Amino acid sequence: MAATFFGEVVKAPCRAGTEDEEEEAEGRAETPEDREVRRQLARKREVRLFRRQTKSSLEVSLLEKYPCSKFIIAVGNNAVAFLSSFVMNSGVWEEVGCAKLWNEWCRTTDTVHLSPSEAFCVFYHLKSNPSVFLCQCSCYVAEDQQYQWLEKVFGSCPKKNMQVTILTSRHVTDYKTSESTSSLHSPFLKALKTQNSKEPPCCSLLEQPNIVHDLPAAGGIKVRNLYITSWYCFVVLSYCQVWKIPAILYLCYTDVMKLDLITAEAFKPVLSSRSLKGLVKNMPQSTEILKKLVATNEIQSNIYT
Repeated sequence: MAATFFGEVVKAPCRAGTEDEEEEAEGRAETPEDREVRRQLARKREVRLFRRQTKSSLEVSLLEKYPCSKFIIAVGNNAVAFLSSFVMNSGVWEEVGCAKLWNEWCRTTDTVHLSPSEAFCVFYHLKSNPSVFLCQCSCYVAEDQQYQWLEKVFGSCPKKNMQVTILTSRHVTDYKTSESTSSLHSPFLKALKTQNSKEPPCCSLLEQPNIVHDLPAAGGIKVRNLYITSWYCFVVLSYCQVWKIPAILYLCYTDVMKLDLITAEAFKPVLSSRSLKGLVKNMPQSTEILKKLVATNEIQSNIYT
């Protein structure tokens, strides 16, 4: 019941029981043109790996085509800048593929003529040791694209004789603790590892009830007494847990999400890990390269602000 402006009591309209009927009507009203638009959009959102040198798509998954003993993955601007300055600068790396992604935040439609700045997800291997792989991913991988990404990279039956190392960052407000976040000295590093990983972490493990989501980890998989819960499923760390692949995730909590020198340098302890040890040859030079990279990015950002 409801009262009008003049004091009359009238029966209020009720939508209960009508929403399902409306949804059914909308389903019936879908035209062939609507279905075609949906198919084209789904096709556009397909994740594809290809080689820019030969302008050809990879017919099999990346790690089925190439043998891999170490796979290092950087997700996000700070992790990418860190690996670019300290690891890629210390050796000769050859591009073996890149991913074509099209979603709400990433529009790489021209897969043939992608520039390095447009190829947000690029894969390399070390020329002196081709079984060492590295992935630089600074783009957004949507929820419906993450399992595709895994299939294109790892394949349907991945090899278990490799070590996966993942670097990424999250805002410090995502860190769950009984202490006040204002008392935390950010940036700081935490680690998660699969049950098959025998490598000792280079920092303390992430405590319950913290969660990790997006591409690095998700899917409700228990990792060292920690549940990684999110609506995203089957991404890198949980995938490695299911397939019994040794993997470790290094998560940097920071209060600066843009490219930042202090945040990027917070990954330095990882250089002593088994996966990255020996890949860095000149620390002072790498530090200077990182500083120049951050300074250049700040100058470019200021042009548009």
